[in-house]
Amino acid sequence: MLSPAPTRQGVGVLLLCCALLATLAGCRSDQGKVSAATPVGTPSAEHHKHAKARFAANTGLAAGATYQWIAKPYREGRFKDGADGRTAALVKAGLAGTFTYNRLKAAAGYAKGDPLLSKTVTPITMRMEELKKLGSKLRRGQVREADIRSFEKAVTSFKSAGKGAGVEIAQTIPSASQLAGSQPDKGGR
Repeated sequence: MLSPAPTRQGVGVLLLCCALLATLAGCRSDQGKVSAATPVGTPSAEHHKHAKARFAANTGLAAGATYQWIAKPYREGRFKDGADGRTAALVKAGLAGTFTYNRLKAAAGYAKGDPLLSKTVTPITMRMEELKKLGSKLRRGQVREADIRSFEKAVTSFKSAGKGAGVEIAQTIPSASQLAGSQPDKGGR
């Protein structure tokens, strides 16, 4: 026959485990809950709160990369045959092209979290598909003035959209290591 002391300890442990599991389950279910006031598919209040800041940060990085690693070296003639450091300039430009595309794509994703930004950014996201191919074109040295302008126009369009929604964009020049290690950002998704 079992003694009463171990049974009480067993019940105490069982109750403690149940309380712990209930607490964990409660925490987990609160994270995924959508209230009746929030329609399914609507970004959370937290996403809304930071959407403009993340949009501005990503657009600023895209602007900085375009200026520092694509437009400026191109206009300095560093992409021309025989130019000193041409290969390095082209590789950095190719990385900057990919980086710019990724940052603008992330910015467009974050814009969806703000009603005003989403209205202004949606029409210009189609231009981004042009940029997708230009990164490899830059790396191969097959770049023209029109390609440089495509990057500048895309960034300017995003900056203008932000300004129209009351978001100031500060150009931020990413480092070469940021370009090389750029990871696609899902834009808050």
